[in-house]
Amino acid sequence: MKTYNLVLASGSNYRQALLKKLHLDFTVAIPNIDESPLANETPMEQALRLSKLKAYALMEKFPDHLIIGSDQVAMLNGSQLNKPGNRDNAIAQLKAASGNKVSFYTGVCVVDSKSRQCLRDLDVCTVFFKTLTLEQIEHYVDLDQPFDCAGGFKSESLGIALFEKIRGDDPNALIGLPVIKLIDLLAQFDVCLF
Repeated sequence: MKTYNLVLASGSNYRQALLKKLHLDFTVAIPNIDESPLANETPMEQALRLSKLKAYALMEKFPDHLIIGSDQVAMLNGSQLNKPGNRDNAIAQLKAASGNKVSFYTGVCVVDSKSRQCLRDLDVCTVFFKTLTLEQIEHYVDLDQPFDCAGGFKSESLGIALFEKIRGDDPNALIGLPVIKLIDLLAQFDVCLF
């Protein structure tokens, strides 16, 4: 088993909390990248590209590390959902999601900055929303304040009550980091959890 210094290329508190669950020591660094989608790029391509771009952006700063990058793209009826940023936008996103499904494409990338070996994977999770009243949506938004979450909800909190069901392999991916896929990628670098 190799010993690596791990870096999480993300300022997200949610991703940090998910990675801490694995009991691995890691450093957090925020990559400075342009996250704009490219013309004719699919959500899957965008999530994979940005997860790789985030990891690669830190290779010079961390020349002998395993760098973990992750990115998520949320899609509702062909439109991308971003972080709402405020109450009104969160309510609008949840009104649009009510009775519909939202697909989350979460890319994860692990790069060995010394050898430049790069491994990537993608998790797809679909959330089926209940039909919600405006009162229910407003009450939820006021309680959970999900302004920094794509789709306007926190599935790890009260947001789970908004769903009829979730279809996917890893509920952690919905929060922002596909932990099961990450464990598999780390294992390919001989990083074992136990």
